[in-house]
Amino acid sequence: MQITPTIRAELDRYLKQQGLSLTQFGHIAGINRGIISSIVTGNKSMSVNQLDRITEAMGLAEGYFYDLFIENYIIDFPPNMRRIERLLYRCAELDKLDAIRRIVGQIMDNLLYSPKLFDIAEALLAQGRHHAASLLYEGVAEAEKYQHSERLAICQYRIFTIQIGDDQNQNLRAASIFESFVERLDEVEQLDALKDLANVYRSLRKWDKVDEMARKMRDKAKIQYTLKHQQNSRELNEAAKKLSRPMFVYITYADLLCASVCEEQGDYDQALQYTYAYANLDWVKETDEDALYWIKLYQHWAQANVLANKLLSGDVSVLYEYLNYIDASSDTIQEDRVTQLLNIMIAANRYKLDVNDILKRFETEIASFSQQPSSDDMYTQQVIPDYSAWCGYELAYYYLNQGMFGDGFNQLLFAMLKAHILNNETYFINCIGLFVRFKAHAVPETKTEFFNLIEKVWWLNNVEKSGNADRCG
Repeated sequence: MQITPTIRAELDRYLKQQGLSLTQFGHIAGINRGIISSIVTGNKSMSVNQLDRITEAMGLAEGYFYDLFIENYIIDFPPNMRRIERLLYRCAELDKLDAIRRIVGQIMDNLLYSPKLFDIAEALLAQGRHHAASLLYEGVAEAEKYQHSERLAICQYRIFTIQIGDDQNQNLRAASIFESFVERLDEVEQLDALKDLANVYRSLRKWDKVDEMARKMRDKAKIQYTLKHQQNSRELNEAAKKLSRPMFVYITYADLLCASVCEEQGDYDQALQYTYAYANLDWVKETDEDALYWIKLYQHWAQANVLANKLLSGDVSVLYEYLNYIDASSDTIQEDRVTQLLNIMIAANRYKLDVNDILKRFETEIASFSQQPSSDDMYTQQVIPDYSAWCGYELAYYYLNQGMFGDGFNQLLFAMLKAHILNNETYFINCIGLFVRFKAHAVPETKTEFFNLIEKVWWLNNVEKSGNADRCG
């Protein structure tokens, strides 16, 4: 039978090896001699703070004894939530995720601890410790999976937002799992959830799901907006403050999403009708600064998107009007510029337009494609990287067909790398096809870079994931 070592025994051995008395060590650690004595003799447990002081006094790394602490003072002991809470925060600070997983697994058999763990998870999320928070949300969700509670739905929402990242296949799985929990959220909180789901599906080009989420969001937002102004309920007004934007924005954003769906389906007339709908905001009752900001933003988007819609439908006469509007909007955010350039490049390739002079105006945007989005909004984090990869491909297609091979292959390799990061096989295969079509014009260095990228992707997908690295060595 294997005997689990104890922190007490480790401390006792250290004192003997160093020839330190309890008083001397207590002075080094900043702990009363009597407490050190009680810990060594086993007559007293210790707090996490005392453990940290002892660990530092012994010259060991922070958190060195945390696994033993779990063994000695948590497993097979009645849960002490004060001690556990402190330990969870410290494990999160030190990124000791396995220790957090053990603690959660140990105490979550009892549903009484769910509220406290949920509160700790919320605090960790606010601190930006997303991975640690996710483990707690997962523990609470697993414990409450048969409870059909709102807390369960909130946990699933938090897990969804934490899991969303670069890998679009993973994003699709996360969205599919979370979608079934949306209706269990508070009616107001459902609006942000549907918005986030719509943006993830938009980045995945799942247009039927975008349309479904948008319509649900519009219907729910209209109901809540009507109640907000008819009843003037304090409770409803307080709930609305938790939203990421004014409530009317969810109605207008639904129209914007539906317009984007129609554009992708080639129904430009219907897309224009949705665009005109979110351009007309005379019905909005709010007049505060935040509301006026959003009203102005939607009017800007509407003007730009009406022109973009006409351009993509084949009315190339509006190209320079669209460009002039872009230039006149000096306060346009970077994310909008990516979308605008993408619209121009799709039209240029679709209708054989010469846009060489126009591209010089977008040199800054093209150079910044590889930069990480600055906002944590789901649209910026998911849709813009997808648009950047797509725009890279459209630029490569344009340059290569124009005989500008250096620029073309540079954009193509960027688009391939971005598609690999996003785990978007369609983009990646399209890029390979474009390279093959123009490979006769690639210089040796470009061909080498291309094949190195292909080999890297093949290795990651077929060797590392399957564990065949040793057999291939």
